[in-house]
Amino acid sequence: MDNLRGVENFVRTVELGSIAAAARALSISPAAASQNIARLEAALGTRLLTRTTRRLALTDAGEIYFQRVKGLLQELELAEQAVSALQGEVGGKLKVACSAAFARHVLAPLIPGFQKAYPQISLEVVATDRRIDHIQEGVDISIRIRQQLEDGVIARRLATVPLLFCAAPTYLEQAGCPDSPQALLQHDCLMFRIPVDGKIFPWAFIRDGQRYQPQVKATMISDDIDMLARIAMAGGGITRLAAFVAQPYIDNGQLIPLFNQEHGPEVEVEAEPLEFFFCMTDRYAKTPKVTALFDYLSQQLPAEW
Repeated sequence: MDNLRGVENFVRTVELGSIAAAARALSISPAAASQNIARLEAALGTRLLTRTTRRLALTDAGEIYFQRVKGLLQELELAEQAVSALQGEVGGKLKVACSAAFARHVLAPLIPGFQKAYPQISLEVVATDRRIDHIQEGVDISIRIRQQLEDGVIARRLATVPLLFCAAPTYLEQAGCPDSPQALLQHDCLMFRIPVDGKIFPWAFIRDGQRYQPQVKATMISDDIDMLARIAMAGGGITRLAAFVAQPYIDNGQLIPLFNQEHGPEVEVEAEPLEFFFCMTDRYAKTPKVTALFDYLSQQLPAEW
C-alpha cells in the first residue's frame, strides 16, 4: 500500500511537472508527496527523479519505471468504477471543460437532470474558450468544436449544430437584406476570433455539396460570441451564431435569420454547421462516469436544433 501511494505521487509529479503540483492535485502537502516518492525510491533501490531548486527530471530508471506504471493508476480507477457501476453506483469527481457559450446555453439547462440521474457524481464545469490541457488541469473530458481538435485526442461526435447568419430588424431596414453570401462584402460583419489559436473563424457556406468562403467585411471582431449577439441586436451588423445562441433572439424578433428559402431560390445555400466533439486523452479516460455523461448528453441534445 505504501508503494502504491508512492507510485501515485511519482506519476502525478511527472505528469504535472513538479512535486508541488502533484501535491495540490492529491490534496496533500509537498513534504508528504516528496516523502512518499523517497520511500518508493528506497523500496526500489534506485533514484527515479533528480531534483534541484529549479528543475525536476526523470533518471534513466525513472523513465523506464514511469512508462511501466503510468497506466496502473488509471487501470485501478477503472476497476473501482466498474465495480461501483455494477452495484448501480456511478460516482466520483467529473471535471468537464467546454466553450463558454456551449456551457451557458446548452450544458447549464441539462446539468440538474444529470445530477438527479447520477447524484454520486460531483460535477465541475470549466467554461472557457482557451486551450485546455487535460492532464495539467485534471480535466476528464472536454467538449470542442472541430477547429479545436488536436492530434492525439480521442474525439467522439456529440452534436452537429446549425450556424445562423442574422441581424437586427433596425440594421436590415437601414442597410438592406443581403440576397446572397457574396453580398456580405457590402455589409458590416461581426466576426468571432477563436481564442485557442487567435484565428478569425471563417464564414463558410455549402452550395451543391461544395464548400466556399465568400469575401466579407469584418467591422467588428470579438472572442465572446454573446457579445457579438448583443451588438447585432443593437443594430451593429450581421453576425453568425450557433442555433442555441440565436434561436431565442429570433423567436422574440430581436434578430432576423438570413439566407433561408423564404428569400428566394437564388439564395438556397446552407451555412457550414458547427460540429461538437466529446474529447478524451486516451482510452483510460473512458470511465463509467464519463460514459454516463456522454450517454446523457446524447439522449438530451436535440436531433434537430
